Order: sequence, then C-alpha cells, then structure tokens
Amino acid sequence: MPELSEETRLATLQELLAQKASLEKQIAETQREERANAIAKVKSIMSEHGLTLADLSQRAAPPRAEGTPKKVAAKYRNGDTGETWSGRGLQPKWLKAALAEGKQLSDFAI
Repeated sequence: MPELSEETRLATLQELLAQKASLEKQIAETQREERANAIAKVKSIMSEHGLTLADLSQRAAPPRAEGTPKKVAAKYRNGDTGETWSGRGLQPKWLKAALAEGKQLSDFAI
C-alpha cells in the first residue's frame, strides 16, 4: 500500500473534519426535531386527558418496595409518657425498666 503524501493526508484530515462538522450539525437538527415532536405528543396527550402543568407537578407517593416492611400499629403504651412500642424488635428502655420493677407486659397493652 503506497504512503500518502502529507498534502493528501491534510486534505483527508480536512475532509474528515468537514464531515464531522456536517454530522454534528445533522445530529443537532435531528435532536431539535425529535424534541419538538416529543413536546407535541405530550401536549396532545395532556389536551386529550385534560391535564395541566400543575397535574404533572403533583408528587405521588413513591411505590413501596417489596421488601420494605409496613409500619406496625403500637401494642403497648407507657401511661406516664405516652411512648409506644409495637411489640417488634428490641424492647424500649422504659418497658425494660418497668418489667424489672415487677410490672407485667399486659399492664401496658393498648
């Protein structure tokens, strides 16, 4: 394969740079067109369903993941302070102290 002269290489480089500029221009134009089409589709759907921008900005509660536990209702209450415990997990200090004093768990049932 014969080697290209420097003049030929420069011409090729200039051609490639021109092609690159042309492609970048085409990409930018295509992006503008696709964005305009997307906006038109969104406006059409909003109009069809009677939606406003305010409807879009309302935040829905995020969906709960499968492994995320639900909050459990309290089963025991400290009558003095109003603190509660669901009966799950470690016993709170106030309940441990009361049980150590001889009170029964049923004394705190809600």
